[in-house]
Amino acid sequence: MKRIAVLTSGGDAPGMNAAIRAVVRGGIDQGWEVFGIRLGYHGLLHGNMISMGRRDVGGIMQHGGTVLGSARCLDFKTESGQKDAIRVLNQNDIEALVVIGGNGSQAGAHALHLLGFPVVGIASTIDNDLFGSDITIGVDTALNIALEAMDRLKVTASSHQRAFLLEVMGRNCGYLALMTGIAGGAEAIVLPEVETDPEEIAQKLVKAYEKGKAHALVVVAEGARYNAEGLVSYFTEHQERLGFEVRATILGHTQRGGTPSAYDRILGTRLGMGAVEFLAEGKLGVLCGWVGNKIKSTPLEEVVAGKKPLDINLLAMAGILDK
Repeated sequence: MKRIAVLTSGGDAPGMNAAIRAVVRGGIDQGWEVFGIRLGYHGLLHGNMISMGRRDVGGIMQHGGTVLGSARCLDFKTESGQKDAIRVLNQNDIEALVVIGGNGSQAGAHALHLLGFPVVGIASTIDNDLFGSDITIGVDTALNIALEAMDRLKVTASSHQRAFLLEVMGRNCGYLALMTGIAGGAEAIVLPEVETDPEEIAQKLVKAYEKGKAHALVVVAEGARYNAEGLVSYFTEHQERLGFEVRATILGHTQRGGTPSAYDRILGTRLGMGAVEFLAEGKLGVLCGWVGNKIKSTPLEEVVAGKKPLDINLLAMAGILDK
């Protein structure tokens, strides 16, 4: 092997740049030329790639986002688009591809693998919903951003004796909401994985005031059936009966834009180096993830077919702690 390429795809995640840096410098250490593909699979289809040396990735690890960029690409979802992508890689003498991203990105990597192109994935998504990795690049930073927001909300909630809803990202996975709620001491946590009755949430807030609390906070996952908007609508409709109003704060993409934590920089670095080692060993068509406190490979076919479970027992624990 002489030439490899790396791309970032899907939603950006703090720590992606650390992974890019590790792939580039690890690949050069193997004696390979390394190319960066700009704007994900869209850039791949259009041959948007640059040669990357050691100095090209100097000073990028502390920055959020991805220096290579990311973009949606509907054409790549078709078999003809995937074959065109392989044609571009072959025309540029690229012999293997490293894909840094989450579910959709790894589905694309798996498609290339099925068509016979050597590929290794790196687990990177703030949602932490990717099968094949206990924790993914970007999760720690996103969680700490959400927790800081919750701590700040508690201050103003106590000052005004109000109830607040904090909606966090995570797509259809409640990991970020669950961990934010536990670490921040929320009165209630609303997850996509557990059906939630708005009236039950309302009663928890009422009980918080009855216990003498100066504030009441609910952490809501964006993918829950009753997200922040839905709960605010319910509480507004029943405000006269419940006797209180709620305010909602939706973090949205703020969670993705933070400076990578030490943990995400180290995780990105270790997974990037792990992906290079897999390529050198000929271990292809796999995801490089973090399982049981060590680097582990999981076949991409299992990654795209598997569903990562959420430990619902932690929700029961949060309920006990709030009593």
